[in-house]
Amino acid sequence: MSRVIFPRTLTRPVPGVVAVLAATCALAACTARPGGTGGNASGGTAGPSAAASSTEPAAMTPEAYRSALAAARPAGTTLAAIAKARTFKSLHQRIGRAESALESAVARLGALRPPQDVAPEHTDYVAALRALNGRLGALDQDVSSHALCNGTAVLAKLGASGDFTTFRASADDLAKAGDYPVVALRPPARHTRRLGNGTVLLSAIRGGRGALTVKNGGSHDGVVTLVRGGRKAVSFYVRKGANAKLANVRDGTYRVYFTTGADYDRSARAFTRDCGFSKFDDPLRFRTVYSAGRVSWDNWTLTLNTVFGGNASTSDVDPDAFPM
Repeated sequence: MSRVIFPRTLTRPVPGVVAVLAATCALAACTARPGGTGGNASGGTAGPSAAASSTEPAAMTPEAYRSALAAARPAGTTLAAIAKARTFKSLHQRIGRAESALESAVARLGALRPPQDVAPEHTDYVAALRALNGRLGALDQDVSSHALCNGTAVLAKLGASGDFTTFRASADDLAKAGDYPVVALRPPARHTRRLGNGTVLLSAIRGGRGALTVKNGGSHDGVVTLVRGGRKAVSFYVRKGANAKLANVRDGTYRVYFTTGADYDRSARAFTRDCGFSKFDDPLRFRTVYSAGRVSWDNWTLTLNTVFGGNASTSDVDPDAFPM
């Protein structure tokens, strides 16, 4: 039934208000009793109520709820697939797919009305999934800045976050409450792996007389790679604050690339964190000259960090175009 709310300053009815009340009653189609007059606004017995009662949907059965939860579990598989990325482009793509999968899971689960006995656990679980998705967005930015350089590093940092700790606790609570299926993820551990100074990772040009000495005065370890004719010829590891010498370099002209960073993954041939990718703009030429019973050859010394008075310029390199 429609009502007219009177201002509190009025102490008695006024004609204008009565007219509005009467009009309101007419528009509301007040029901008249058989043989009598319609209901009045002064407190008479009202006709049947026109207001529809609202009812909430019933809570799901445990079986139906279990099936709905299982439908969201593929998000865990999509998250784990981040580790399989082999390029920065594919890493961004896999993170994006994981974000979409989590968004879909949050939307689907957020619309459910779980069994009453797990309603609090359900609410916490959905909130934790939403926060985990937000964390993925921040990690994608870390990939863009090269603070994180491959999929295992992304998942390791995700696993070390407070958002993941909260997610795992809420998922455990929900699973234990009724043997319910939840999104599962086992992030890898964070590592800080280093190779020995001067470790040769690839050698396809040995047998010459030339030598290359690399001085690394920077704050990160590095890997120096020589490329000849579009193919990798040699690659070796130089620890920060150390010098490494590569002997027996075969004659030829080489382009010199170097990458620096933390935690060197030898199987991936790359640093997993804080990575940089550069090349020396000018090539190195190694040449052996035989004359009058004498032999002379070229030896080169490079520094990976900027030095005052240095005469070798460098340029950044697209990480996906770097010779790994």
